[in-house]
Amino acid sequence: MDSTNSSIATEKTAVVIGGSIAGMLAAQVLTKHFDRVIILERDLLKTIEQAEQRPGVPQSLHVHGLLMRGQQILEQLFPGIVAELADSGAPLINWTADCPWLGFGGWSPRFRSHLTTPTFSRNLLELTIRKHLAANDRVEFRSATQVTSLLSNVNKTAVTGVQIRTGNEPETEIFADLVVDATGRNSRTPHWLQGMGYEPPQETIVNSFLGYASRWYQLPADLQIDWHSVFITAQPPGTRGGVLYQIEGKRWILTMVGIGRDYPPTDEAGFLEFARSLRSPMIYEAIKNAEPISPIYAYKRTENSLRHYEKLSRFPENLVVLGDAVCSFNPVYGQGMTTAALGAVTLDECLSQQGNLIGLSRRFQKQLNQVISVPWMMATGEDFRWSTTEGGQPSFINKMMQRYLEQVLVLQSKSAEVHQLFLEVVNMIKPPSAFFHPRILIQVLRQVFAFQIQGENLNQGESLPKSLPAVVK
Repeated sequence: MDSTNSSIATEKTAVVIGGSIAGMLAAQVLTKHFDRVIILERDLLKTIEQAEQRPGVPQSLHVHGLLMRGQQILEQLFPGIVAELADSGAPLINWTADCPWLGFGGWSPRFRSHLTTPTFSRNLLELTIRKHLAANDRVEFRSATQVTSLLSNVNKTAVTGVQIRTGNEPETEIFADLVVDATGRNSRTPHWLQGMGYEPPQETIVNSFLGYASRWYQLPADLQIDWHSVFITAQPPGTRGGVLYQIEGKRWILTMVGIGRDYPPTDEAGFLEFARSLRSPMIYEAIKNAEPISPIYAYKRTENSLRHYEKLSRFPENLVVLGDAVCSFNPVYGQGMTTAALGAVTLDECLSQQGNLIGLSRRFQKQLNQVISVPWMMATGEDFRWSTTEGGQPSFINKMMQRYLEQVLVLQSKSAEVHQLFLEVVNMIKPPSAFFHPRILIQVLRQVFAFQIQGENLNQGESLPKSLPAVVK
């Protein structure tokens, strides 16, 4: 839609479409560069005083992890917020001691490390961020508001705002110096670009056909365990895994996954039987007598999707796209919220580098693509371990890296050093290249030679100990 703003703008305005994690983090960054930031959220937000489930975020009922790099960024944007999450009841977890991890080679060693963070529900995280934004005079939050189209100048070279509809009210216009699309997987920017005469971005999809089912439990009052959460990973050709994740309110979220359409059941008996069928009975034993406090929720839209805005030869000024609207990951790897936080930091850097909006849109999309390339490689590389995954094939180099990393994952069960490094890479505080440090490489080579001598391979099956490894003091 063509538009001309006849009023003389005395303040710079940014509009953020989407009020979830990506949108709110982007909004906080934008308050450094704009006088007014308007967040437009399609869902009706009844209150900022308590966490609530929203139709636009059905996946919030399942386990959500904000990785350590994401929590570092969150603290930079909202100083003190990590302590607030802990004060709201989020338990502090030392990831190497309090979180048993069943990986490729068995249970990983348990020991104390610097890897300590609070764990919480997605709803509590959103609520806490929203409270911070509500206290910022530059931010205006409009809920139950749908963006119906983008506004543009006459020759369609720049976006000048958005057309909106709030409830049953007539459509109105909001003029803006910058529009940010943070609406997630269902982003309409490709459609809007076509309406303005632009090519939509190409899209790469890698789908392992993973589905998951989750249920919330109250921790038993008489529970006597030396851990907070537990991860049981799927090991090819096996297709089943699960996470029992402690959150605020002394509750667990159990999320179980099945790969290659081996979806967890949502009926009572089937759900428990699926838990019993995991590589270890540990999760089943923990929840079989625990009190369920929710229904069983299912979710199956888990494909990795990358829209290649960085490849477009033409793109309108004053529009940027970030978060899941650009790249959405298989949620089982927990990268989405942290990558959204990295996108907000990238936007801040781009705005700070130039000081004006000329050329910002294309420059940002190219820099964002560099940021998401590593988590994209990690997520899709992991999905390609299963033969049922669709969406092309990894390159020869990626296949070789995958085989090398399989050896690293086996070492994870034998070496405290490797387990800690693995968690640091997964949490994005160290790059995957750290796996190729000479000290790690030597351990991998020794292991490969030992396997060859003993005639073993990674898929011979496993014999797990009946009890967890003790925490090394």
